[in-house]
Amino acid sequence: MLLLEEGTIAMWKKGVKTAVILILCFAVITVWSVEKWSQTVQGDLPSKTAVILHAINHNLVSLDTNITVPDFLTPDRSKEDGVTMERHDTTITTGGKNTEIPVRVYSYSDTENAPVIVYYHGGAFLKGYGSLDTHENVIRSLAARTGAVVISPAYRVAPEYEYPAAVKDSYNTLQWARRHAEQYGGNPDKIAVAGDSAGGNLAAVTAMKARDENGPDLFAQLLFYPLTTFRDVNFDSRTTYDSGYFLLSRQVMQKAREAYTPKQRMWDNPYTSPLHAQNVSNLPPAYIVTSEFDPLRDEGEKYGRKLHEAGIPVQTTRYQGAMHGFVSFFQIMKRGDHALAQSAAFLERASSGTIEDPDTYTVSKYDGPSGLTWLQNEAEALAIGAFLVGKSVYDRVMNK
Repeated sequence: MLLLEEGTIAMWKKGVKTAVILILCFAVITVWSVEKWSQTVQGDLPSKTAVILHAINHNLVSLDTNITVPDFLTPDRSKEDGVTMERHDTTITTGGKNTEIPVRVYSYSDTENAPVIVYYHGGAFLKGYGSLDTHENVIRSLAARTGAVVISPAYRVAPEYEYPAAVKDSYNTLQWARRHAEQYGGNPDKIAVAGDSAGGNLAAVTAMKARDENGPDLFAQLLFYPLTTFRDVNFDSRTTYDSGYFLLSRQVMQKAREAYTPKQRMWDNPYTSPLHAQNVSNLPPAYIVTSEFDPLRDEGEKYGRKLHEAGIPVQTTRYQGAMHGFVSFFQIMKRGDHALAQSAAFLERASSGTIEDPDTYTVSKYDGPSGLTWLQNEAEALAIGAFLVGKSVYDRVMNK
């Protein structure tokens, strides 16, 4: 009996040692993997950026998947706790009597005279690349952080609809927003436009069109990594980060241009390429967000300079270590969370008329979290990395 107990104890000790060794080995593999994923030809990536890009580019998760890590590592950063928010889905007539597009509105039942944000989602102007659903987290978060009524259209996209359909839909939504703002508790005299990527282009263009056609007097424009030109301009960022690994490729940009602006003369139109507009004066104050590893980085920052030179108050922030579309990952990327927080603060200042107009144009750079927040960010990255390593091993075993 004693020998049996000693044998059982020895077996348990051996099992524990084996488990500890396996855990340590797995931890070493995870750290090594994350470090390897962080190293790219274009430069070293922050750990969080690296694991997200590895997951997407190796089909371990899709762009529509909500990548999460354990709750104790990810406190809620959505700023939506305790907020009563209502979603209203409706349609508006645009481009003709028989043409309607969906429009989504976020508002608050007990709010009156709130600012209004018309948000244009990204997606390369192409069907299947972006929608109200893929950008709902950003739209909701802007509403929650600002207290604004946020209105977002599902504008018509290529290849079925080329330019100027998306522009018409975007401007018609702005006009609709002014007419119906009070219905949702919004102030029709305090409207801003916002958007990301292709939607950033539409936000900039809509602001210009509102000026040209005596439309709503906007208090701000918020542009996340906007496309600002369809011309063949030799930007370093377009050639350095165009592989597609950073979530936007030369191939997609070319496809978008061929489908959305099939005629070369369209590339020079200020309503497709605001960077080359002859007149950008009398536009609303702008906040432009760019990211280091993004083909659209340079043209977004150059557009900011163009606005500044025309006397428009503009602030531009480049998020170091971030890729195209990073704001959409704000729930797990602190850089995205920071960008939304700064955007909300800018909109609040613009709404109150306290935006500063610096004498010189500068692109401020945000390097990422520091201190304890940096440690938490690294822990989250390793947790995600461990999940991805485990998933990869599991998939290989199951596919054998």
